Amino acid sequence: MKQKTFLNFILLVIFLGTSAIYSQNRTNTSNEVKNLIDKKRSFNKQYGYGYRVQIYYGEETKARSIENKFKINFPNVYTKLDYDQPYWKVQVGNYKTKLEADKAVINFSEKFSGLIVIPLGK
Repeated sequence: MKQKTFLNFILLVIFLGTSAIYSQNRTNTSNEVKNLIDKKRSFNKQYGYGYRVQIYYGEETKARSIENKFKINFPNVYTKLDYDQPYWKVQVGNYKTKLEADKAVINFSEKFSGLIVIPLGK
């Protein structure tokens, strides 16, 4: 009796697993999904994608000082010093989603203030 119940359970799991895999493959081939993927790719080519956290915007000497302080506190995070006439920007990180960047802001706000999330463009 236990063997029969166990065998029925295994067959049910196999059936549900294969039907779930089949349904996922079938939805990926629809024209609507392909159109959405194409639109997203063209948007990313035109506007870029990703986010950075800007930790400073102002004069050069203070920007370099803040960049060095950041590198000491967070050595594994990418930093970028950029000149946007007449001010300097210190931007950090490379995040794919705004949610990831917002989580980083929470982490960085322990040591820095005035942080904003900047979308990357071309």
